[in-house]
Amino acid sequence: MNQIQEVHEKYMKLALDEAKKAGQNGEVPIGAILVSEDEKILAAAYNSTISLSDPSAHAEILALREAGHKLKNYRLINTTIYVTMEPCLMCMGAIVHARLKRLVFGTYDNKWGAAGSLYNFAEDKRLNHKTDIVSGICEEECRSLIQEFFKEKRGL
Repeated sequence: MNQIQEVHEKYMKLALDEAKKAGQNGEVPIGAILVSEDEKILAAAYNSTISLSDPSAHAEILALREAGHKLKNYRLINTTIYVTMEPCLMCMGAIVHARLKRLVFGTYDNKWGAAGSLYNFAEDKRLNHKTDIVSGICEEECRSLIQEFFKEKRGL
């Protein structure tokens, strides 16, 4: 395993810890960690749509907000966000707007994904920013976490 892969796995495991917190709160278990260019954690968040009664309270959005407040800038240039599941349309739009350098995610979301499965906002040449995408980091663990959550929720 190379050094870049190790770094990606390190932060994805932290995102998985956040996702588990969401699941424990009855939220869809998705977590996010936003990291600066010098590998400092700027934000950690998990889905909180139910507890906050806010349809925009996805892990990615909450992490972007926290980092923006911390840096006092909505442009989060040269940052990387680690997310356990491929971002949806809303989240991917926000990631592009915030000018993130890189998105690293665990598993694809074939129903809502906007980073390669259903849509690929990062590759749309009509947009003014391109975010690099790395997928499949800790993929099995990320997929299992979400699948087990929904099996339990549905009583299967």
